[in-house]
Amino acid sequence: QGQLVESGGGLVQPGDSLRLSCAASGFSLDYYTMGWFRQAPGKEREFVAAIEWNGGTAYYEDYAKGRFIISRDNAKNTADLQMNSLKPEDTGVYYCSAVQGATDFSRSYEYDYWGQGTRVTVSS
Repeated sequence: QGQLVESGGGLVQPGDSLRLSCAASGFSLDYYTMGWFRQAPGKEREFVAAIEWNGGTAYYEDYAKGRFIISRDNAKNTADLQMNSLKPEDTGVYYCSAVQGATDFSRSYEYDYWGQGTRVTVSS
């Protein structure tokens, strides 16, 4: 049974950076698009970013453009999310996910695998 495990969350101040990592076990991430989603308290889960299986194309939600960078290392079976210039509204639980054959990477229901999430709190 395949699993995704996120790490790297924590408490940071506004303007700080944080790097989240996602490690897969039990299956290979080759040919899987990797996505990151987040869920703020009291809100629905929302799309953050996705990267195609070969790392060729990345997609970002508007609020993530210019601040966040998604990357992957298929040899290590991992995917990362570098988050810069963090704001209090970036607070939430961040989830990594994997999908094959999605038509819209921003739709959470398209994804096949999910991690348990890592909490990010941005506060002064």
